Amino acid sequence: MDALYTAAATATHGRDGRTVSSDGTLDLALGVPAEMGGNGQGTNPEQLFAAGYAACFGSALGLVGRQAKVDVSDAAVTAEVGIGKQGEGFALAVTLRVELPEGLDEETGRKLVEQAHQVCPYSNATRGNIPVDLVIE
Repeated sequence: MDALYTAAATATHGRDGRTVSSDGTLDLALGVPAEMGGNGQGTNPEQLFAAGYAACFGSALGLVGRQAKVDVSDAAVTAEVGIGKQGEGFALAVTLRVELPEGLDEETGRKLVEQAHQVCPYSNATRGNIPVDLVIE
């Protein structure tokens, strides 16, 4: 693959630290969620992954919509990223909730969401590695 763009960020002190992008536009305090025994102050890797996946999937949906000449510009994507114990380590699971624009028939919407799932780089990176459920709302 020839990269069109490469993002870089550095994290210090793990989940209770800070992450900063190489250009400085992202500079966030990190914190362990209260549900995992932390104080819940600061963002966490799962929120960052959810934000990136939701945005990327929305762009992929827009691309396949334009190719099909279907306006999905008002669609909203919510990514829910769960983390839990699996064996000796931890694992992730994702639910993508896609709210399609009003007036778009269910069959067309489902086809576009499934096509976006084939195009989205996050979907391609996770396929076969973690479960990803697609929910159309």
